[in-house]
Amino acid sequence: MNRMQELYKNEVAPALFKSLGFKNVMQVPRLEKIVVNIGLGEALDNPKALDAATGDLMQITGQKPVQTKARKSIANFKLREGRLIGTRVTLRGPRMWAFFDRLVNIALPRVRDFRGISSNAFDGRGNYTLGLKDQLVFPEIEYDKIDKLRGMEITIVTSANNDDEARALLKLLGMPFSSKKDA
Repeated sequence: MNRMQELYKNEVAPALFKSLGFKNVMQVPRLEKIVVNIGLGEALDNPKALDAATGDLMQITGQKPVQTKARKSIANFKLREGRLIGTRVTLRGPRMWAFFDRLVNIALPRVRDFRGISSNAFDGRGNYTLGLKDQLVFPEIEYDKIDKLRGMEITIVTSANNDDEARALLKLLGMPFSSKKDA
């Protein structure tokens, strides 16, 4: 069992059960999945960019990503429906816990001028989305081997009913929220 999963099972879940006043242990919020997404507008002009982003995402997550297609055509962006414009991977189970552990303890502290992440990026249903400017914060990516810095979006999906429950869960799991009140 992963170290972060053990922390959740032995410390976080009992603390949340007690502090949030649940009557049943199945009500305690938990991580369900983590979705890592790289959107590539440049893939329209440079098809090799999609292969490079897929390779980076595979190294970071340890799982083969799926390529995403445009859902509708947008003339201003020269985008046609069905064109490949991104890559995404959904992590569950042990890989999710391992990725979350690396994200919180290794990747986020490596972000330049890091002062914590915003606690306002919840969607109202207990899910948190975080954007990273480049893939170099993950130690698996070597600077010399990449062709371009690419940002990514990481969505943490929880079983929480609201943002406050999810915030308490992520805080107890070690997510470094900034202490100042965000605007």
